Amino acid sequence: MSTTTAAPRPHRRPSPRGRADRPRAIPALPGLRRRAAAAPGPAPERATALLDAVRLRLAEAGAPPTTTEVAAAVRAARPPLGGDDVLDAVRTLQSELVGAGPLDQLLSAPDVTDVLVNGPHQVWVDRGQGLHREPAVGFPDAEAVRHLAHRLAAAAGRRLDDARPWVDARLPDGTRLHAVLPPIAADCTHISLRVCRPRPFTLEELVAAGALPQSGAELMRAILRARLSLLVSGGTGCGKTTLLSALLGLVGRGERIVIAEDSAELRPDHPHVVRLQSRPPNQEGLGELTLRDLVRQALRMRPDRLVVGEVRGVEVLDLLAALNTGHEGGCGTVHANAAADVPVRLEALGSMAGLDRLALHSQLRAALDLVIHLARDQRTGRRRIAEVHTLRGDAAGLAVTVPAVLFGADGAVTRGAGWPQLIGMCAARGVVLDGELR
Repeated sequence: MSTTTAAPRPHRRPSPRGRADRPRAIPALPGLRRRAAAAPGPAPERATALLDAVRLRLAEAGAPPTTTEVAAAVRAARPPLGGDDVLDAVRTLQSELVGAGPLDQLLSAPDVTDVLVNGPHQVWVDRGQGLHREPAVGFPDAEAVRHLAHRLAAAAGRRLDDARPWVDARLPDGTRLHAVLPPIAADCTHISLRVCRPRPFTLEELVAAGALPQSGAELMRAILRARLSLLVSGGTGCGKTTLLSALLGLVGRGERIVIAEDSAELRPDHPHVVRLQSRPPNQEGLGELTLRDLVRQALRMRPDRLVVGEVRGVEVLDLLAALNTGHEGGCGTVHANAAADVPVRLEALGSMAGLDRLALHSQLRAALDLVIHLARDQRTGRRRIAEVHTLRGDAAGLAVTVPAVLFGADGAVTRGAGWPQLIGMCAARGVVLDGELR
């Protein structure tokens, strides 16, 4: 009787093309990948199967996706994982169920300001120095991007479907969400996330970051003490909200700040802040609360400082009216290419409210004291205060801005023609500015 001995299987080295060449469908689950040779099928498929099993078990039990419940569901699924790998799997699965999935690791990075998704393998990140592609993070397919957009919209309490294929909202952690579905997005669902810092920048931190010199910080403090009404202007992503939050943190602790915003982003370091947020209409087209509604309600809430997060519509009429009727020290932000363009920009917004040109400019001159303009260096990505302008009327009765202080990219500070006017406005309110601005 002969005995046949099976030849040993040759040892196969892993392909040099490994995980680095393949975008990650799930950021962790290392145990699944390390045991790729021990279990059949590619790692992403096993990770997806585990995610589906956990989701189904939670749905059947009606349990919330807490760490304890997710861990119990993972143990019940009996995946081929060790102790440490189970902990990693629980964290990742919880992120997939209630977080931002593969984007969580980017959103939690302290230097990330924006995360943009243009497709399953096109994730872009801004770390304060412009946009860069992140090839190590991705999604299995376009449907996974769409599912994430739906989940984030639901977390923000907003509707996102074929009938309303866009959403602009704030997530519970403060992150600003914007998502667009096909067919508005030509190829794939697009997701834009703007990270909200857990605490606002202080003026000292802005000085350390090069956003303004120390003398500029002292000027900002004087402007807030003098209760001058101001608008912070600039382009998208130049730091308007960041600066305004820092400035509101300088407001006296005995004052009440009431903020009206479309998406609640301002989080000043102040003990007495009331935040109002607009609401879109429901599926029946009812229940809408506009920014103009919020401004009107804010006026009845005894504000010492009325703040409009971003002036971009007919609410400009109510804001100017408020600043003209005893609500001094109010502020807000507005999109503009330059400080000199702010009156024209507000004129366009006022026309939407039915206000004629001369009436708008008359209200503007009486209501607004300053425009603080920010710029962003396209080469380095550095955001900084570029100009401080005062307002005055021209020969035709229109409001125009006059440079009071110019901050150069090299740190140089120059006083402009509006400097004497700025000194006079502060002095009229008991705040003395130094004759020299270094």
